[in-house]
Amino acid sequence: MEQRRAGLVREPMVGLVLAGVAAVAWAGWLGWDQQRDVQADGSTTGPYQAWQVIGLVLTLLGPLYWAASRRHIGAAVAGIPLGLTVCAYVDWSDDASGLFVIGVGMVLLGSLAATAAVTAVAARAGRATAPRGDRL
Repeated sequence: MEQRRAGLVREPMVGLVLAGVAAVAWAGWLGWDQQRDVQADGSTTGPYQAWQVIGLVLTLLGPLYWAASRRHIGAAVAGIPLGLTVCAYVDWSDDASGLFVIGVGMVLLGSLAATAAVTAVAARAGRATAPRGDRL
């Protein structure tokens, strides 16, 4: 009974830690770049470059694998998208057109789908490689 109660407390804590890790990773990879790039033809791109988004994704793979391999499936699937969505909302909410909400929704749905898929693979790999006593 005591172990089950500890698990009920541990899962939300892991989710909050993962949300915090995602927020710090967002700040490190995307938070500092706020200017759009003007191309020679007058069009604008950005503010993020592909390498920044790839770096963010690769940074989050480690914590995601850690949580999924220890059977914190709900925390892994919910924590990282929560952190990314909150950061996207805070970062983009100064858009006067209001269209930032669509982008924030896309971040939520995309990160949720990707995190769920990677979590399923990581949980399966973690179960196959973990010693018997480490499967909590």
